[in-house]
Amino acid sequence: MDDLDAFTSEYLPNATTAIENDLILHWYPKRIIERFGHCETLLELGIGHGHTASIFNAACERHVIVEGSQVVIDLFRKNHPDFSAELVRGYFEDFETDDLFDVVVMGFILEHVDDPGLLLDRYKKLLAPEGRMFVAVPNAKSMNRRLGLELGIIDDIYSLNENDLVQGHKRQFCRDTIGQLLTERGYRVVHEEGIYLKPLPLGVLKTLPDFEANLQAMLKVGVEFPDLCVGLLSEVVPQ
Repeated sequence: MDDLDAFTSEYLPNATTAIENDLILHWYPKRIIERFGHCETLLELGIGHGHTASIFNAACERHVIVEGSQVVIDLFRKNHPDFSAELVRGYFEDFETDDLFDVVVMGFILEHVDDPGLLLDRYKKLLAPEGRMFVAVPNAKSMNRRLGLELGIIDDIYSLNENDLVQGHKRQFCRDTIGQLLTERGYRVVHEEGIYLKPLPLGVLKTLPDFEANLQAMLKVGVEFPDLCVGLLSEVVPQ
């Protein structure tokens, strides 16, 4: 498995992807919470930029986060000294517990790991009766990538760009491939929606009037158009 500390540059302030990361990572946790309201126990894979942890922590009684990078953990603790959740250092593939969880969140995780199927198998066993899992992944067939393919900016819809590689991405998903993977691993999709309908590159969007209002509109409109969004959000339960 990779040394996860080698991919932490994009999790530091002023990273290239900061604007859109902040946008998406403040948006999709709230969409997830709208689905379950409040729960007793929530297991989250990855701290990432730290935005989602604080949001989920307010929606559960017990919050456990598994994170493989000590650099990310140290940065998070520095920025959130009073954070009450349980932080567990370790690879997702190695995490073990006898506890079961009402909600498991894999937010933009499966594109990073060596074996997404193994992770889905492992964490299905940690769901409580009536528990549910939320999976968010990047969408290779987003509108902006489709336009990039048509214009010759990318040569394959599933190719990884420089930002993907810097962040440690190993693959792209689309609605069909993530749906197939979830079904093959014994899950039933009970809800899916899009995250952030992005019609143009960020540099172009910045030149338009009402930049912030446009971003919020693209988040809201994107919910109903997952095939074209930057990200895909699935709520699943064991079959």
